[in-house]
Amino acid sequence: MKLAQKLALRYVKAKLHMTALVSKKKAAGKALKLFSTPMLRSKSKTTPVFSKAEKLSFVLEDHVIVGYHWLPKQAPLKKILILHGFESNSKKFSAYISACLKKGYEVFAFDAPAHGESGGKQITLPLYIATVKSINKFFGPFQSFMAHSFGGLAITHFLENEWHDKNTRLVLIAPATETKTAVDQFFQFLDLDAETRKEFDDLITERTGHPQEYFSIRRAMQNIKASVLWVHDKEDEITPLSDVMNVKADNHNNIEFIFTKGLGHRKIYRDEEVMKKVVEFL
Repeated sequence: MKLAQKLALRYVKAKLHMTALVSKKKAAGKALKLFSTPMLRSKSKTTPVFSKAEKLSFVLEDHVIVGYHWLPKQAPLKKILILHGFESNSKKFSAYISACLKKGYEVFAFDAPAHGESGGKQITLPLYIATVKSINKFFGPFQSFMAHSFGGLAITHFLENEWHDKNTRLVLIAPATETKTAVDQFFQFLDLDAETRKEFDDLITERTGHPQEYFSIRRAMQNIKASVLWVHDKEDEITPLSDVMNVKADNHNNIEFIFTKGLGHRKIYRDEEVMKKVVEFL
């Protein structure tokens, strides 16, 4: 993290604490806005595969959502959608796109709201789910999905309410398994009090119609029929292994788990062995 970002975060934390002294509810609202705002808009260089892409776009809730489309040289065998995580973008997955094209797959990748070339300043899970729903409506249906981190949370919540079967392929790489865990980490970082946290949790329920615990891959997996490959690193500090092990303990016969060590949350999807296994599964 750059010095300017560290100073900005210190200022925001101090301001939130001051607001909490006056109004816990107001502080919770500001905290939710911060939670939904990417601090970085990653600017990846255009790779050769992206220079050959057909650029796509559509409007969702006043945001222009930008995406990319590739066709293989031969008749496509299947259609794949790639979803990135928080503070990332589609261009991070150039190697996967190239590998999928070589296998004869038609590939789509979109920048989520407030990410990459798409518009907006904030992203919430309901907004990401709505984005996936629109992508599927305009460009689907898809036979395979690959998602990293926050993208994994979005695709599972989309799929549980969309027709699919065991022939659907879903790859989750270091998915954000439990929203509650992410919020716990966020509040620990901000060092905000329990009263503000309660207001925060109540605000999520008020805006979404569901308690925070509802936004859980473990819960959504009860409704997922797809064949799933779940790749996770044992030392992931962003999406901790303990959340994943709870899913594994549920003994879903449609999920294959692969655990790595030492790759963390972001290096994992750039690992050549991981990429090879993912593309083979798709």
